[in-house]
Amino acid sequence: MNVDVVVVGAGPAGLSAAAELRRLGIGSVLVADRETAAGGVPRHSFHTGYGLRDLHRVMTGPAYARALAAAAGAAGAELRLGTTVTGLGPGSVTLTSAAGIETVRAAAVLLATGCRERPRTARLVPGDRPAGVMTTGELQQRVYLGGERRPGRALVIGAEHVSFSAAVTLEHAGARVVALVTEHARQQSYAAFRLGAALRWRIPVWAGWAVRRIVGRRVAGGGLAGVEVADVRTGAARFVPCDTVVFSGDWIPDHELARLAGLSMDPGTRGPAVDTALATSAACVFAAGNLVHAAETADTAALSGRHAARHIAAALGTGEPGARRPGARLPVLVAPPLRWISPNVIGTPCVPPPLGRFVLRSADFRRAARLEVRQDGRLLARSRPARLIPERPVHLDAGWLARVDPAGGPIRVTTGSA
Repeated sequence: MNVDVVVVGAGPAGLSAAAELRRLGIGSVLVADRETAAGGVPRHSFHTGYGLRDLHRVMTGPAYARALAAAAGAAGAELRLGTTVTGLGPGSVTLTSAAGIETVRAAAVLLATGCRERPRTARLVPGDRPAGVMTTGELQQRVYLGGERRPGRALVIGAEHVSFSAAVTLEHAGARVVALVTEHARQQSYAAFRLGAALRWRIPVWAGWAVRRIVGRRVAGGGLAGVEVADVRTGAARFVPCDTVVFSGDWIPDHELARLAGLSMDPGTRGPAVDTALATSAACVFAAGNLVHAAETADTAALSGRHAARHIAAALGTGEPGARRPGARLPVLVAPPLRWISPNVIGTPCVPPPLGRFVLRSADFRRAARLEVRQDGRLLARSRPARLIPERPVHLDAGWLARVDPAGGPIRVTTGSA
């Protein structure tokens, strides 16, 4: 089977890209996703707030997922659900499903596999292995898609945006949320979220505390007994009885396919390194959405998919897809407290990134920090004072791209005081 473009992932980025590719005149677009329904994470995220930036209306997660899937289908994209992409080579994609294994020839590929929360095992939290320990994604699927009830006491590990969403889901499932626990000095979400949780559900945030051990019941049938947490400043420990523990945040891209394909990876984002057109190190392989900036909001991921689609269409329109990036690819590097930047490569010819800006993450809290961009010691730009908060995005306007020397060294982004 031959197609023009294979899109891997039917979340907001992949579906939006598919619809845009068809709108731009790309003849055949195949979207593959291992889930049995299209829409990605918004399918089981029942709170509102979706669609503002891309669809210019506010929707619940499931409604937003249905709208994107319908738009891709109406545009003429083919959706292959329950299908896993198990191989990616030069000009070909291997699809595996209940129907068997199929190799599809494609002129271009877009990876839009999204991201996930690191589970308890990946965070190296010791202790017992009872039932009742999960991530926010698993919780939402159990509650909203499976109708599961979770009565009893619950503890949420994390205090960023999704942590508050987890608390709402737990309350919906009949649990009493004891607290949100974070190792950071304070919560990382918006003050309105913190205030709403405190006033509506009386949920406290325990800042400066870390999970030290998971404890199971020593009786027949097992189950979760509780969690041992410790003050990160003093080391003082306490035991918190609970029936459910939800690990939230701590995002990692679903990058297995990108690694399998041998793409250059960025050590900061832990996703494929991409230039401002969202092109990877392999000719005519692009990446978009939360695979390259875990984790931004769904509508930001959708706009990233549209951005990649426009550059895929431009590449295919030349008849020589690989010719759009003939020059050097300059890395964009960050220094602490910055953790990563996306996009993280400057390609040639250089184009503006999605939304005309770069997105960064910080490891620490900083007040009134200025982002400074330099190449070979030459100052290219200095931002206005910005507040740095872990797990929250900070944006850097891309106006400095015109001052980059394509023959120069790497671009370095650092922080300075206001």
